Amino acid sequence: MTIDNILAKLPYAKPFLFVDALHAIDEEKVSGSFTFHPEMEVYKGHFKHHPVTPGVLLTEVMAQIGLVCLGIYLTNGEQLSFALTSAEVEFLKPVYPGETVTVTGYKQYFRFGKLKCKVVMVNEKMEEVCTGTLAGMIISGK
Repeated sequence: MTIDNILAKLPYAKPFLFVDALHAIDEEKVSGSFTFHPEMEVYKGHFKHHPVTPGVLLTEVMAQIGLVCLGIYLTNGEQLSFALTSAEVEFLKPVYPGETVTVTGYKQYFRFGKLKCKVVMVNEKMEEVCTGTLAGMIISGK
């Protein structure tokens, strides 16, 4: 399963696709990036005079890169559905419009259709932005 195959299998489309690139992936971890473009609709209303990326979007980026991409790789690209079952995220620094973040997901376990990962997001200065544990159910589409 190549990185291009994984990106093509993602079940998202713009404006809800939060993966620009995958940098590396194997059985134990995944790394990828996303840029929060200043034109995104969310910045028009999330603190109107000083826009900041909402935590729910940071969590979604972490889930798409650190959980779903790894799940696609681990299942060899089967036709799948994904459902986030738990998220515990600590937010450490704000992410502003125009910033690129890099997410790394580390597999904790994958069994009985459930994938659990430790996920870390860093900014361009390699400062930890948020960290947490995400889990999801991977359901075969067959």
